[in-house]
Amino acid sequence: MRRPAAAAGLLVGTLLLAACGGGSGDPAASVPAPPSAAPVTITVFAAASLTGTFTRLGEQFEARTPGVRVTFSFAGSSDLASQVLAGAPADVFASADQANMAKVAELTAGRPVDFATNVLEIATPPGNPARITSLADLARPGLDVVVCAPQVPCGAAASTVEAAAGVDLRPVSEESSVTDVLGKVTSGEADAGLVYATDVAGAGDAVTGVTFPESAGAVNTYPVAALSGSAHPGAAAAFRDFVTSPEGRATLAAAGFGAPGS
Repeated sequence: MRRPAAAAGLLVGTLLLAACGGGSGDPAASVPAPPSAAPVTITVFAAASLTGTFTRLGEQFEARTPGVRVTFSFAGSSDLASQVLAGAPADVFASADQANMAKVAELTAGRPVDFATNVLEIATPPGNPARITSLADLARPGLDVVVCAPQVPCGAAASTVEAAAGVDLRPVSEESSVTDVLGKVTSGEADAGLVYATDVAGAGDAVTGVTFPESAGAVNTYPVAALSGSAHPGAAAAFRDFVTSPEGRATLAAAGFGAPGS
């Protein structure tokens, strides 16, 4: 259902003013409801590791911003960047690394904003039956280990920690997203997988996590940007600003994400 042009223009103008004016407080909190019309919908492309957290942020944003609905497409950051470059309809892009955001730099509305950090952790089936205690243990013969593909941020981080530790992993598969790696572990198809610390926390009792000191050498920084091709630039900017607001950062911290620059 399409909004009348005048009503759509009024809503976008209101959102844009709320997102860009002032610079203090929570931008989404000051966005009033549209006068009377169907809500607009924005599509957020977000890294797979953000699935649970961004779903909660979307609910919070909708509660604070009447008249705007948020839909998500979660996948590996490299796949999402390729889709944006190919012209896929998206309003906001949140990447699990800066490299994939840089690929779409010419398509962002303003500079991307760093909003979170993450590090790798080993995920094993509950109870850690293979008794894995270190990154080096993942190279033991006979272990079925799963990692992300090198072009995916979690795969690039895995390659970095491998090189720094002098460990040569021989994974049985390389997945296109970190959620696929986690799925192999939780389904019993792998003895261990390299995922993010937030994935281990979010999986609860479905996995056992094993931290390792080498992970500190590959910290992923997550940026978010509104996209210049958005049909609803005000709403896109408001969601971007909500992610980086105090409420957004609190939700991210509760999920285990670190703050940028920390």
